[in-house]
Order: sequence, then C-alpha cells, then structure tokens
Amino acid sequence: MALSMLISVGVLSAQTVNQNPKHESARSDKFTGGHIEKAALEAGQPDIKITVNIPAFRLTLWQNNKEVKTYQIGVGQKEFPLVVGDRQATSVIWNPAWIPPDSDWVAEHKGVNPGDVIKASDPRNPLGKMKIPLGGGYLIHQAAKQTDLGNLVSHGCVRMLRTDLYDLAEKIVAARELPVSEKQIEAAKRTFKMLDAKLDPTLPVEIDYDTQVIEAGVLHIYPDVYGRGTNTTENLRAELDSSGVDSSGIDNVTLEKMLARPNAKEQFIVSVKSIEAGRALADGRLQPLVGQATKKPAKPAVKRRTATATDSARTRRPA
Repeated sequence: MALSMLISVGVLSAQTVNQNPKHESARSDKFTGGHIEKAALEAGQPDIKITVNIPAFRLTLWQNNKEVKTYQIGVGQKEFPLVVGDRQATSVIWNPAWIPPDSDWVAEHKGVNPGDVIKASDPRNPLGKMKIPLGGGYLIHQAAKQTDLGNLVSHGCVRMLRTDLYDLAEKIVAARELPVSEKQIEAAKRTFKMLDAKLDPTLPVEIDYDTQVIEAGVLHIYPDVYGRGTNTTENLRAELDSSGVDSSGIDNVTLEKMLARPNAKEQFIVSVKSIEAGRALADGRLQPLVGQATKKPAKPAVKRRTATATDSARTRRPA
C-alpha cells in the first residue's frame, strides 16, 4: 500500500512520517508542545506507533499521537548496539523459533549452530515467549531476567519483561483488529504452539538516541550509554536554546557539572525554571533510569470485546 494512501486512511499520521530526522526523543517538548496527552488504547483505531529512546531505556506505544503506555526495556550491548532509525514491525509472534545468525557471538550458546531451527520449547532458545520482528534481524523479544531492564544486554535487540510483552502485543492486536482470537492467545500463552499475527500494513517503530531531553518543562540528561560523545556543553546549550530556554546566563562550567551528574544507572533531572533561575545544580537531582513505579494511565485499560486471556504459561527463562 502506498505511503500516501496509508496516511489518507489514518493508519499513519502525518507526524509519523519523516518528522524526526535527527532522531530526538519523541517525548521532547519540541514535538509535544510541553504536554503529552495520555489515554487508554481504543480498539479498532489503527493509527499506532512505537518509539524507543535508547539512553532512557524506554519504549512507548502511541495511538493517535497520545501516549498509551511506556515500558522499561533492555537494549543492545556496545559491541552490538540497537541501531538508530525508522523500522517497521511486521508481525507479533507467540512462541517463536530461533534461527541463530552467522555471527561470532552464537558460539556462546553451546550446542547451537548458525541456521539451526531452535523451537520455542527448547531451553537453548533465547527469545522467550514472544518476538516482534523489526526487519534486518532486529527484534523486540522477552528479557531473560528483571535485571535486563536498564542495561546493555542484547545483541542489537530490545528486551522486555514477558508480562509487558503480552500487554503490548494485546494492545497492538486490539488497535489493528488482527485476526487472532482470545482463545488462540490463551493457548499460545499456555503452550509452546506458535501463533503468528501479521501486521499489514506494518507498524512504525522509531528508534532514537537522545541523551538530552526537555520533557514537560524538565530537562533529562541521560548517560551516553554507547559513548557517542553526545553529552557535550555545545549540545546541551543547543538543546536548551532550541527548546526556548535562555541559556545566556549559564556558563560552561555549570553545564559541564550538569553533564557530569548522570551515571550508568541514573539520569540527572532539573526543571527549566530552575535552570533559568540559576539553580540548576542546587535544584537538580539524580533519578534511577529504571525501577520507578510506572504511572497508571489516565483512563482504565483498554476494553476488549471479550475478556483478556489469562497468563498461565509455564515459566521458562530465555538465555
């Protein structure tokens, strides 16, 4: 289906298409006007997209440009980074097989060779109960453990907790009205039988790398987890200026001290008002990247035509 046709029928909003060439965080006040509207997912409304900001370890599902839910994630290791750019999710697969790529790291998995088909029931399969392919071998799939969140753990993929993946998948199914039933989903959770829900048209996934984000009037400085040299005084001053914050009264020494605050596990946050009042260092604070309680949506969870299937699958940790 042509891109112009997708826009005209409402599957992709105009904001989804080529509106963020620098791949800044979709949560930036530059794009939201300083306010992110939150809403429960509406079944049958197909205009959905996913955004990821790597240094923030956050994945957000949007519908009609409103935040439906944000999830904490793990991302690729420095040697196998999650690639920044626009991708397309092609399907949602429960109980996926794993076909090891022809890469050196596959040797870490004993008894596995490139090209093998490792079934979902096989403990050598590292994908867990679900995967969402993004093209080019990149995936969103199940985390091995809770501590994957907020860490560089994968070989270029996004990792999510199983409960979060189930939730994300069922929201996608509801929005796009995919031809899979509650009974099929329940069976997939309970067994190792594969269930493949194709996405046609595909689902836009925007992967960003933004270490300096002003969101709702608060500056977030995230650690430069891939060591790309993004946290410089020049970049921070440019971020402030482009967001309408007067940085003329802030010297570079202060900016350098602000940039030195984040660490591998914590971000530095401070309000724009404090920055403009000359109190950035005094008022700013560190906040964990992950582990904070997730804020509840403004409305109840999405109402489905039938009850959501119970998650009764056997527990099995992927590698």
